[in-house]
Amino acid sequence: MTVLVLTADLDPTADLVIAELNRRETPVVRIDPGGFPAKLSLTAVSDGRGWRGRVCGQHQDLSVSEVRSVYYRRPSEHRLPDTLDESDHEWSRAEAIAGFGGVLASMGCVWVNHPHANRRAGLKPLALAEAARAGLTVPRTLITNEPKQARSFVRRLPGGRAAYKPLSSTMPPQTGDDRTVLWTNRVTADEITGAVSFTAHQFQKWIDKAYEVRLTVVGDELFAAEIHAGSAASRIDFRTDYDSLTYKVCNVPDGVAVGVRSLLAVFGLRYAAMDFLVDHDGVWFFVDLNPNGQFGFVPDLRDPIATALANLLEGVPR
Repeated sequence: MTVLVLTADLDPTADLVIAELNRRETPVVRIDPGGFPAKLSLTAVSDGRGWRGRVCGQHQDLSVSEVRSVYYRRPSEHRLPDTLDESDHEWSRAEAIAGFGGVLASMGCVWVNHPHANRRAGLKPLALAEAARAGLTVPRTLITNEPKQARSFVRRLPGGRAAYKPLSSTMPPQTGDDRTVLWTNRVTADEITGAVSFTAHQFQKWIDKAYEVRLTVVGDELFAAEIHAGSAASRIDFRTDYDSLTYKVCNVPDGVAVGVRSLLAVFGLRYAAMDFLVDHDGVWFFVDLNPNGQFGFVPDLRDPIATALANLLEGVPR
């Protein structure tokens, strides 16, 4: 039986798990769904008892019925021929998602995680609501496209400051060679402009944090590390300056652990990377749930998490 890894061609996080599976001599096939139909072909037949068929690529073929588990990491979008006009391109892309994606999604095996579960967990307003229902502490949050409401919300917060954070991982449209990245930013009411009216925006109470925690969950196992910022930029968003960061493996408070497991059960997730802000009183504030987030940047947890994921994909008990 084969472990199927669905991710882009360049993915250092998936590489860590694949290396561990290779070390164990576990059969692994890596496929980027974005290669369909340009580099991959699919033939599948249903006889009323599920789909049988093969995915064929340049270097590897995969029998759908031989898949024991799937590691769904970060596949790229389907790449269609440039010769298609806009309407045919959109139609063909939708058919690729429904056909190729649908056949794979129908496999009744272990998923880490199923893309449908990932999609639901990736809705930040829903994740925040479910986190609060699970007993986790969530900062006061506003989602709006009304500038007046945004300014009023921020003015009422302690210190008159808020964290502005994008609601999705999709980047704004690119112009030429420019690449726009939306980091977390600290804003005041006076900095909020009428541009807020163009779409939904998220504003959150600014937490005066002592440090952040990246908590990675694999099955029932919790792996947590404190993230200490070493620069002004990384104190606002640690992703802006990885070189300034230091890490320390830490324990998870019992109440937080219970809430985290409850939250993942609600979404049907076997894996997630979660971010917490810890204030100077030791309160853990839940701020983000990433159902297929990276884990390799915390050195002391890199191998333990890769091992736990390999165990989960192989069906090995803890």
